[in-house]
Amino acid sequence: MMDLLKRGILTGIGIASLTKDKIEELAEKIIEESKLSEEEGRKLVENLLKQSKEARKNLEEEVKKTVADALKKLNIPSREDLENLNTRIEKLENQMETKE
Repeated sequence: MMDLLKRGILTGIGIASLTKDKIEELAEKIIEESKLSEEEGRKLVENLLKQSKEARKNLEEEVKKTVADALKKLNIPSREDLENLNTRIEKLENQMETKE
């Protein structure tokens, strides 16, 4: 029953967007309604917090990847590309100065 309950919660509320306070608040309601023991309730909160952190991290990585792909498709240079160009320009400027 615990697993089914957790899956329903995670699916229904979008765990990546929950804050620690909201997770604890939700877990307290679930603990009261399902009459879980203190230990089961603590484990539920810990599990939900862990899954929230992982989901947030995965979402962040997906967003970064999607943005990078979109910029690449639009042929917009990345920060690294610009830094590389700046480095090359500086080298060329130094070479020109030493020739003068």
